[in-house]
Amino acid sequence: MSNNIQLHKNDLPDDLDLGNLIAVDGEFMGLNVRRDPLCLIQLSSGNSDAHIIQFDRENYNAPNLMKLLVDDKITKIFHYGRADMAHIKYYLKTDTNNIFDTKIASKLARSYSDSHSLKTLIKEFININHSLLKTNNIKEFEKYLSRHEFLISNLIGLKPVKEKLFKDYEKGIVKSLGAWGGDFVLVTGTKADMQYFTKKGYKIIFNYPQLIK
Repeated sequence: MSNNIQLHKNDLPDDLDLGNLIAVDGEFMGLNVRRDPLCLIQLSSGNSDAHIIQFDRENYNAPNLMKLLVDDKITKIFHYGRADMAHIKYYLKTDTNNIFDTKIASKLARSYSDSHSLKTLIKEFININHSLLKTNNIKEFEKYLSRHEFLISNLIGLKPVKEKLFKDYEKGIVKSLGAWGGDFVLVTGTKADMQYFTKKGYKIIFNYPQLIK
């Protein structure tokens, strides 16, 4: 999969549509808003794209970007976005509406920890993945999958697929896959347990031996 990285001078193009969920990150010369200018803003829709807006620091004229930032219908994802939003407010003279901050989400979901950097979050996911690969116990496997699902759900603000579609499935776990787009899921249970899903109209089911051939 190739990455689509585009540099835009001063503002976004008029016809650019990034959808209703975008990641936002700012780059500035330091943390003192009045002294350290905003240099650029990076945006991504999550589809292997990055749109970098490099500002003319004489006037910061970016009407298309400002329109996107204030749009309540578009969720802007930051990680510890306090400094980003302060610089945006000071230099672009605009608010940023409909914000989802993954560091705040981490504090809510991971109250057992006082470390909420991206590095720490990624490390926790990696540790879960390593545990999944090592275990040969189905109960431990389900525990790690459930933990992974819980963390992702709280960080991205989406309900797990089991909570949305399969609340009454009690024989095992249902893990969201396909980038949480609903394309397919991972389920634990016996062959007989899979009748629950066929009765709901989900007839394409692969068992474990079929997947590892």
